[in-house]
Amino acid sequence: MRRAAARRKDAFFAKIEVQGLALTYADVRLKTGYSETSPADAALESKFSRRVPLKIPIVSAPMDRVTEYKMAIELAKHGGLGIIHTGLLPEKQAAFVTRVKLYLNAVIEKPICVKEGDSIGDIEKMREEQGWGFHSFPVVKDDGTLAGVLSGSDFEFCTDRSRKAAAVMTRTPVTAPAGTNLKAAFGIMLKRKKKFLPLVDKKGKLTGVYVFSDAKRVLLGGEESSRYNVDKEGHLRVGAAIGVGEGELARAELLASRGVDVLVLDTAHGDTPRALKMLKELKKRFPKTDVVAGNVSEGESAKRLADAGADGVKVGQGPGSICTTRIVAGIGCPQVTAVHNSEKALRGYGIPLCADGGIRYAGDIPVALGAGADSVMAGMLFAGTDEAPGEKVLVNGITYKDYRGMGSLGAMQQSRASRERYRQARPGKASYFPEGVEGLVPYRGAVGGVLLQLAEGLRRGMGYVGAKDIDELHAKADFHRLSEGAAEESHPHDVTITHEMPNYGTFQKEGI
Repeated sequence: MRRAAARRKDAFFAKIEVQGLALTYADVRLKTGYSETSPADAALESKFSRRVPLKIPIVSAPMDRVTEYKMAIELAKHGGLGIIHTGLLPEKQAAFVTRVKLYLNAVIEKPICVKEGDSIGDIEKMREEQGWGFHSFPVVKDDGTLAGVLSGSDFEFCTDRSRKAAAVMTRTPVTAPAGTNLKAAFGIMLKRKKKFLPLVDKKGKLTGVYVFSDAKRVLLGGEESSRYNVDKEGHLRVGAAIGVGEGELARAELLASRGVDVLVLDTAHGDTPRALKMLKELKKRFPKTDVVAGNVSEGESAKRLADAGADGVKVGQGPGSICTTRIVAGIGCPQVTAVHNSEKALRGYGIPLCADGGIRYAGDIPVALGAGADSVMAGMLFAGTDEAPGEKVLVNGITYKDYRGMGSLGAMQQSRASRERYRQARPGKASYFPEGVEGLVPYRGAVGGVLLQLAEGLRRGMGYVGAKDIDELHAKADFHRLSEGAAEESHPHDVTITHEMPNYGTFQKEGI
């Protein structure tokens, strides 16, 4: 629960307000102080919403060039959270949620099965088309009875891809009775050296399967799995965006049925009658599912969302690298001031804030959290990674990935959700009013490397401030306002950079 008491940084922002100014990340730096906190000891746990925790306070944006199931899986594996975008058909978005939720499922209650008459080639084609990373399949008869199991070895040693599953499968696989618990199943797999254990009822019908690697992770843990952001059932956490248009309640119903951890009411302006009405309806229909609402950039707007039942508020109108809203519409509050004003308005509500957009460097994250956010949401930093859905493009020998704002012309032409997000329901290219651009970002490899750099930047900032956790960062944070010269001094200067660092690149400084 947030305390309503004043915080150290309030005096700084009060002085800025008197001057009629609003500030963003490049305008401020955190003050350092006496510190007994080593960066390695800084605790990064936070919350995205009332009931959705984070092990690192980093969330990927619900954009069609940023977050689908691959990105969401990796974010959750590193302790963060991915929000699957709403530019998908509801069924496909829900299927992506299922993929994330089942990624670490020790027991799969509804496993993907094949039939005896399916060819090995067709099954492999289906694996490739669906992006499945597993190789083992139960083979079932038409009545659901288990006929056998196809394993990775069966696929590997089959030289004729036209052969049917019935001719290749293991016909007498090791099984366990329906209802076998995790510990007992793990013991069977360990003893029989099996990675895949089907569960069958007394009539021989398949009721589920255990996967050895997932069972081992749940029971034995480990350094890597200890950072996973999982729910009480051991599934990776995942969020999904929805809009305010026609059919979105049905989308929400489908997502909730798939076990989505949080719904993100994703609109360019969250302080409207339509958005508030949708928020209230979502909370009425899905009381057990958290709803984060946005976007806003003023304290009064954040308060209205809280009063309407939001479990979290998303702050940011126009700070994104691909967003043109502030320029073409002439609105918006710079992000650091927007976060502070929203946090101040919501003290005592116990509602987490997410600072959405404008993050260019790892050091912007401790600034955002120091200003009052509980998490940050990023798009550009993740769009260049392997897990982002965008295509690779080679320009002058340098690899990029394509990236676009959800308010860009291309996104609006392709997705009704994008049009509704920016309240532009009219069809036809000539009538669209883009609030974003399309472009390229440098290819950055696996997103895991990016996340490790971002998390370490936050730890370093907390170490300098002397904050052992996010709550203490909120309490201790205070700021210097930077002059133009100070901002220039903060970057490398008077040198020619010959080796680009993993947490600092010229593309970030230039805003490419």
